[in-house]
Amino acid sequence: MNGLGWGVKSLARHPLRTALSLAGIAVAAAMLLDMVMLSGGIEKSFSEMLLTRGYQVRMTPKGTLPFDSEATISGASRLVIALRSEPGVEAAGAVLGTSLYGRASDSLVTLFGYGIEPQAQALYQLTAGRDLARDDTSGILLSEPAAGLLRAGVGDTVTLVGRLDPQIAEAAIGRKLLVRGQVRWLYDYRGQPSVGTLLPVMQRLARQSSEDRASVLMVKVRDDALVAVVAERLRQRFPQLEVNSVADLVVHFKQRLVYFRQLSYILGSMSLIVAVLLVATLLTITVNERLGEIATLRAIGVSRATIVRQVLAEGAALTFAGATLGILLGLGTARYLDAILTSFPGLPAAFSFFVPRADTLTFAALVLLITGSLAGLYPAWLAARAPVAATLRAEAT
Repeated sequence: MNGLGWGVKSLARHPLRTALSLAGIAVAAAMLLDMVMLSGGIEKSFSEMLLTRGYQVRMTPKGTLPFDSEATISGASRLVIALRSEPGVEAAGAVLGTSLYGRASDSLVTLFGYGIEPQAQALYQLTAGRDLARDDTSGILLSEPAAGLLRAGVGDTVTLVGRLDPQIAEAAIGRKLLVRGQVRWLYDYRGQPSVGTLLPVMQRLARQSSEDRASVLMVKVRDDALVAVVAERLRQRFPQLEVNSVADLVVHFKQRLVYFRQLSYILGSMSLIVAVLLVATLLTITVNERLGEIATLRAIGVSRATIVRQVLAEGAALTFAGATLGILLGLGTARYLDAILTSFPGLPAAFSFFVPRADTLTFAALVLLITGSLAGLYPAWLAARAPVAATLRAEAT
């Protein structure tokens, strides 16, 4: 007798009850999947975001983490030259982050500015136009929100205005620049209006050129296996700076968001328990309703082992169908929840809380299938222990 086929036919006898049970299992499976994605998705997304351009090491002022636009490093050009001469270093560049203004008609709009070195950049991806050249002191790159605020596109001229220094009451520095391209800044939050120029241009706008300041130094190591070695060597050579590899930053990030992992473990465990209880309850009710049928099968020679396999197959079929629906539901709810969480102010638009991966889907599905199938052990034991003679007499009367 085909245990799986028998189990499916048994479930089809009560379509409404089975449908409600499947809905409950699907909801529990969706929550389990979402919590599994949340538990590992945050750090995975953070790591992928930092490594988009392949720069594995960040150097910042002592006691800070990237990206603090208020704390800066002096002598950036000299440090970059020293970094590029380090063994194992493929590329290095400095970045200055600052706030400034752009002129739109007769008003000023607030922007975030990046001072960059295009030959060693790790902050943006070009979406339209062309990149800045190494000596292009008259060019600028705009994000889509900045282009909208300034009402400018590739080929247009925009005016940037530096911040007014209240201590010396000096007029802000203004500069006209030609839009070379439109880019997606990797660390911008959603809707952030950002612009980028060559580092010396941004330093002059931010009044940081005299000390050649930068917010962060970024280093690309030739071999990923040497990142920890190079980072340690840089710590010893530049003790005045904070040196962090991407792995170090991920560890710091995990420590700050440990409650997300704890929450995902708790809710994931609860969803798994709910799924097991649903399967076990439905199968127990089904077995009690079919005791007469089971006793008849035993009377004509069907073994207890066969009865157990049939009940377990019914549980597996129920769990498989619910898990399939749950995965689809979970992917949909994960996208919706991710859109809500990533809309919080200050979070990079490229960051994601729920990251669907093949290993995540496989793990969640296997855990649910195994535990759901094991939930049929108690109903299977009841079916196997049913007294044949007494059950047949009770059915006859």
